Amino acid sequence: MKKSLSFTLLFSSSLFVALPFVSFAQKAGKPNIIYIYADDLGFGDLSSYGAKQIETPNLDKLAQSGTRFTNAHSTSATCTPSRFALMTGTYPWRQEGTGILPGDAKLIVPTDKITLPKVFKHAGYATAIVGKWHMGLGNQVQKDWNAPIKPGPNDVGFDYSFIFPATADRVPTVFLENDQVVAADVNDPILVDYEKKIGKDPTGKEHPELLKMHSSPGQGHNQTASEESVI
Repeated sequence: MKKSLSFTLLFSSSLFVALPFVSFAQKAGKPNIIYIYADDLGFGDLSSYGAKQIETPNLDKLAQSGTRFTNAHSTSATCTPSRFALMTGTYPWRQEGTGILPGDAKLIVPTDKITLPKVFKHAGYATAIVGKWHMGLGNQVQKDWNAPIKPGPNDVGFDYSFIFPATADRVPTVFLENDQVVAADVNDPILVDYEKKIGKDPTGKEHPELLKMHSSPGQGHNQTASEESVI
């Protein structure tokens, strides 16, 4: 059986737990590599870094068996731009359109440039991404979510992808395996529009009394589908 090296990049808006494992990569003399990239994870949120209110034993094992850094820097304090920098090695402010993207944004990672997964592929690794993406899909904003959507993660260096396109509060809230929406149904098509409301169901903006919790002022989220419609 042909041996392969594994590189997996986990993007997440929550915390992933990764268990150590042994595979062909380690037997071949090169390590398997897993990036765990989490939004809103503070320095003191892991018990290996002193957290008292929550325990993260699996991540603590990684810290104990590896190197624990205590001085780190980021290209951005928000999701899309920092992910773009990690993928491309380019400061996000050097390219327009790298702010926090809406759920229907087009792909902002160049397909004809070197990227992090392409570096690993050139070194003989098989590459995959699982979790939150939030760097756009396709060549344009308007896209058919009921058909294969390209370009995407598979076109910038990943052999396999299972992603959430944006965030849980930005439609469409679906999973994509490679370039296809999981469980897509031609009899129940997905429509997305950030300009006008789709359908006749009430929204939180029109009927705030229907909301269990109102959004924080100035955060850009009013927990409604009036400007981010999906059906």
